[in-house]
Amino acid sequence: MLMSASQTRARVASHAERIEALIARMTIVEKAGQLNLVGDPFRFRPQNVNPLDGQGDPARVTALIREGKVGNLFNGIGAEAGRRIQRIAVEETRLGIPLLFAADIIHGLKTVFPVPLAEAAAFDPDLAYRTARAAALEGAASGVHQTYAPMVDVARDQRWGRVVEGAGEDVWLNEVLAAARTRGFQGERGLADRDALLATPKHFAAYSAAEGGMEYNTTDMSDVTLRGVYLPPFQAAFEAGALSVMSGFNDLNGVPASGNRYLLTQILREEWGFEGFVVSDYTSEQELIAHGFAEDGRDAARIALMAGIDMSMVSGIFLEHIPDLVEKGDVPMARVDEAVRRVLTTKAALGLFDDPYRGCDPERERLIVGSQEHRDLAREAGVKSIVLLKNGGVLPLKPSGQRIALIGPFADDVDNVFGPWTIWGDESRRISLEAGFRAAMADASLLTVARGSDVEAPLEGGIDAAVAAARDADIVVLALGESTRMSGEAQSRTEIDVPAPQRALAEAVAALGKPVVVLLRNGRALELSGAVKDADAILVTWFLGGEMGHAVADVVFGQVSPSGRLPVSFPHRSGQQPYSYDHKTTGRPADNSLASQEYVARYRETTNTALYPFGHGLTYGDVRYGAVTPGEATLAWNGEVELWVEVTNAGSRPVEETVQLYIRDRVASLTQPGRRLRDIRKVSLGAGETQTVRFTLRRSQLEFIGAEGRPTVEPGLFDVWLSASAQAGQPATLRLTPA
Repeated sequence: MLMSASQTRARVASHAERIEALIARMTIVEKAGQLNLVGDPFRFRPQNVNPLDGQGDPARVTALIREGKVGNLFNGIGAEAGRRIQRIAVEETRLGIPLLFAADIIHGLKTVFPVPLAEAAAFDPDLAYRTARAAALEGAASGVHQTYAPMVDVARDQRWGRVVEGAGEDVWLNEVLAAARTRGFQGERGLADRDALLATPKHFAAYSAAEGGMEYNTTDMSDVTLRGVYLPPFQAAFEAGALSVMSGFNDLNGVPASGNRYLLTQILREEWGFEGFVVSDYTSEQELIAHGFAEDGRDAARIALMAGIDMSMVSGIFLEHIPDLVEKGDVPMARVDEAVRRVLTTKAALGLFDDPYRGCDPERERLIVGSQEHRDLAREAGVKSIVLLKNGGVLPLKPSGQRIALIGPFADDVDNVFGPWTIWGDESRRISLEAGFRAAMADASLLTVARGSDVEAPLEGGIDAAVAAARDADIVVLALGESTRMSGEAQSRTEIDVPAPQRALAEAVAALGKPVVVLLRNGRALELSGAVKDADAILVTWFLGGEMGHAVADVVFGQVSPSGRLPVSFPHRSGQQPYSYDHKTTGRPADNSLASQEYVARYRETTNTALYPFGHGLTYGDVRYGAVTPGEATLAWNGEVELWVEVTNAGSRPVEETVQLYIRDRVASLTQPGRRLRDIRKVSLGAGETQTVRFTLRRSQLEFIGAEGRPTVEPGLFDVWLSASAQAGQPATLRLTPA
């Protein structure tokens, strides 16, 4: 990453004089134009992710580009058309400033990888790097310079629809995956490299803490929580080289994020030294009016610009109002120049002044996009993302000699394999569960398929047909869960359960007494109940992208042992939300071994635990943990200490286990969570094999955000777990000694 950063800085420095000369020559309208981002009307315009923006007239946008009133386009792809569009800006405008092309490339372009939450279940930064790299290769070859990813919002309320787009509930996992995905998008050879995409971590900040898990809702929290939970993944992305960031739709403590100077200037610029540009989310700066924070569009433009927004997405209020705001003295020209400088500097970093037509080679686009190598990676990522929640000995299935009934709305479905935020996926390469199963079975005639119900509605005669199919089978596989439309932006849910028609289907089939395997398709943690919860085996298969059917079959039929771990806690009840494993004990901690208990911090109906906790995931082996060694250890203030655990696979199949290191600060100046994840180790274990898994722990890993808003730690006792999940294992004791 150092090489990439140094190359980018050198390229920017070489264009500094040119940028200043351009700014000196620009009219105020041209400056506002560089801060204006509109939808790309020339290339494919997706209609399934945002409201219509009213900017779909190519003639109108062409005129705006020629007049210097548009400096950036988004959500269009295509190398050949990209060249034609860029030529307008470079050859038909007064200053010849190239356009910046951006796009929502969230989990793949034509090749669709697992949704980010699913991929987080792999607990594998290298995999996240490689899928982001592949997505960048396809995007950059298709005439795109910037992606609006990764989403790094820590999500602790599973009612929120956009849980699917991030890395789940844990801060540390979000940090390491934010850095990996940023490096993957941007590459290792500098942003000007033809295969690089400018990463844009989002949504700054605390967007995922929306009250009640309701999309776009308000957030309210202490500065300690903001800095300790919601900001660290952004810092990780910036340290990995991200030079743009997207603001959020939410307000934070009464101040909308897109007009929040504390976030966008004081923290981002003055404290962290961020040098890139801030782009608003879709009309979020205009929405300051609806928030009751701005009087009108002119006021909203002033507030957003002065708070730290540099680029306005879709609304057009910067273009409309900046000239008058500067003329009337309500916005200093220096602030406008600053924003323009940030945008032009990023264009220079991307090499657009040297080669405005980068990414505009149709032959390269043809060779790279949708390559076999990328499809193979999608299958690998899908396999590694699957989480085995329980297994009563029925998995893996036999590829021959076993009659299987594949039942449920997702049994033969292809419309819901990609998942949310897939704009350009190649729909001709969507592998259904049925197709994957048939390809894996020695005799595909032994597979019977019945839908049984639709996702959210009964299917006439569906249950009867499903029961008939199940009656003739040796084993039943139920493909249940959420549709693509039930997850993602604007898809908050009050009850995070499997829809009622599917639960009725499961009950009817389970009544036959046949062995039942449940395959969950979902973009969040779910409440499980009844026959779904009681199934003999449950696999979380998420939305795994184009190779979903093959990836699931690889695991179900035992070609690969499952290795995924939950990045979100599956609750006992929906009413436990918001929930994360690292909750505090309170002054009246509950005894979770008791079925009921009063006058302590717990609900009447359930314990303060998860049904399946963060980090949980089984294999086809029998993995057993020894005690953490040493049982009592001392860490010097400026030293390090090694702890280890023996992990044994007592089963008959090879596995990959993810050993997780958690800590708890027993006594601190601010109350601390019961556990916090600080590191992981992946270990491959053959049948009957034992390995010693070692961790080195340093003082920095014990730190928390103190009352002053800075990382701190105090001498004293800590608990340390080396375990299989956030609810597993017995801790060792660690004493941190004073300096």
